[in-house]
Amino acid sequence: MSFMTPPPLTAIPQRPPVPHVSDSVLDRLAKVTSGSLTTQLYIKGFRQPVLHGLTPLNRKVKPFAGRAYTMRFIPAREDVDLYENLTTTPNADNLQWVGVEQIEPGHVLVIDSNRDGRAASMGNMLITRMMMRGARAVITDGSFRDGTELSEMDFPVWSTGVTATTRLSYHHVADLQVPIGCAGVAVYPGDVIHGDGDNITVIPAHLAEEMADLCERRDDIEAYLALRVKAGEPLWGLYPPSEQTRAAHKQWVADGRPPIHPVAPAR
Repeated sequence: MSFMTPPPLTAIPQRPPVPHVSDSVLDRLAKVTSGSLTTQLYIKGFRQPVLHGLTPLNRKVKPFAGRAYTMRFIPAREDVDLYENLTTTPNADNLQWVGVEQIEPGHVLVIDSNRDGRAASMGNMLITRMMMRGARAVITDGSFRDGTELSEMDFPVWSTGVTATTRLSYHHVADLQVPIGCAGVAVYPGDVIHGDGDNITVIPAHLAEEMADLCERRDDIEAYLALRVKAGEPLWGLYPPSEQTRAAHKQWVADGRPPIHPVAPAR
């Protein structure tokens, strides 16, 4: 029996690009809550879409949604990560500057720092440049430097902490716009990154518009249910909403969203 010898592999197979998520869908997603978003993603089978352990550096937290632009770090090496490689012209050993100058409006830079906060992933200068280029946020599962300046910016910056130690000490930018892991979650270029006062959540691009539809509806009924609970009603039959409760919500909307009055205390 003879076997065919497969031809040599001359190129690494590539996944097709993810669907482009429009700015209008991003703007809708920026208004939904992370609670509704993570619940709807769970129903779809996504158990952990949250970048756990990250907190905003900003004093005022600004909700956002944007398309992921990814940056992957590997450990630094002493003969590569030299200060003199931080040139003002593009070079293969300074891909971070290249990535910053490729950022487009609607992007969120997501940095895979290997959960290593010993050195800063970047600082105020590069983040300001991306803000001016139209980025919607910058995120790392490591640290940033210049925390005082970043805290004053009207621009979402999320990390695990702050350190002045230069990136060159521990990090090398190995890739741009490739699938990465950030805080234990897979992020593909073009995925939607959602942030609010509580969490950073990753939304697969092909689900973005559906998530906007589902979460807008869920947020509306959740707000209605919260009013009824605050008025003194018990959870039984109310939350999660039954069909009867959903019908009552529709009628409440049709009636112009009237006030919900307190109920008599249970005896």
